[in-house]
Amino acid sequence: MFTVCKPVSKLAKAAIALTTAAFLAACEPGGVGGGPSIDTSNPVPVALLVPRSGDAALAQSLENAARLAMSDLPNVKIDLRVYDTAGNPTTATAVAQQAVAEGAKIIVGPVYAQAANAAGLAVLNKNVNVLSFSNNTSIAGGNVFVLGPTFENTASRLVNYAGRQGKTNIVIVHSNDSAGQVGQTAIANALANSRVNNAGTVGYDRSQQGVINSVPTIKATVDSTGADSIFMTATTAGALPLFSQLLPEAGVSPATTQFIGLTRWDIPPQTLELPGVQGGWFALPDPSKAQAYRQRYNATYGEAPHPISGLAYDGIAAIGALVSQGKSDALTGAALTQNAGFQGVGGIFRLRPNGTNERGLAVATIQNKQVVVIDPAPQSFSGAGF
Repeated sequence: MFTVCKPVSKLAKAAIALTTAAFLAACEPGGVGGGPSIDTSNPVPVALLVPRSGDAALAQSLENAARLAMSDLPNVKIDLRVYDTAGNPTTATAVAQQAVAEGAKIIVGPVYAQAANAAGLAVLNKNVNVLSFSNNTSIAGGNVFVLGPTFENTASRLVNYAGRQGKTNIVIVHSNDSAGQVGQTAIANALANSRVNNAGTVGYDRSQQGVINSVPTIKATVDSTGADSIFMTATTAGALPLFSQLLPEAGVSPATTQFIGLTRWDIPPQTLELPGVQGGWFALPDPSKAQAYRQRYNATYGEAPHPISGLAYDGIAAIGALVSQGKSDALTGAALTQNAGFQGVGGIFRLRPNGTNERGLAVATIQNKQVVVIDPAPQSFSGAGF
């Protein structure tokens, strides 16, 4: 266990081994917020809310990850109590209240946004914070924090990288459903706070015909604005494969127009085979740390972790880092939002006073059907992009 005051960049050397660099404890509280007083000389009661009767495999993976994080906490004892939300808001309300009545000083979970929001409201007047696994920033704020990777964070990372690479005009291409609208807003906000211009926005209906119909409009927008990049919300399971074929055919070539993705383009691996995604940019967690986590989880439990299980590890790691300082206010909003951040399974992260988070992401491209990191994940929040 170690603490980092300033400079936080000392993390870089210490974070090589996941077992010894499970977390950062920082010495500078920031932000505002309430929270309970705790006795750090005794095990700290922590409630883990998982959808066991709704998705047993996911629930078990989250619990496994939480316990793996606990094993990486020297000199910190956590009394983990697991509660089943059944994946619905009504049960989440009841078990959140039960957990606090039984002594929980902080809640980790639930997974789904409505359940997380319900849990937060249920214990708001109990002065207990909730570190949810959701990435839906609409529920963030007050006593609810989202640990999941957000569109805002990814968009900011990629837009800032594009600006440093000399890109000046980006066209946003988004689906017209709720996820696409959220993504479009995140990209537009990132552009507004950067040196890169918003060259226009093209929406499309999430259907094959909707994608086909949007291609001429995308080309016309690129041509008329002189845009050098297209930032797409399309997913590998959705419109990305079709766009990657139709746009080059229409004369919008990735050789001359930079394709940028808001979501992971390396999952599933078959996506890497597509000609149209070669050279595209997307963001992902620190690959070496993410791989180290997967290997440790597999070695411990004999199976691969669920893709979001690392969020449970991150939540426990943050709690452990703060509790290790021995302060009674370790789990207040002010402590949780300290600026130095924490070390998680995918790299550095920190919670913000508005309930959202920032994560240190790597920027990757696809070359010869392989993922290549072109801008490594930052090792501290004093680096580029923060």
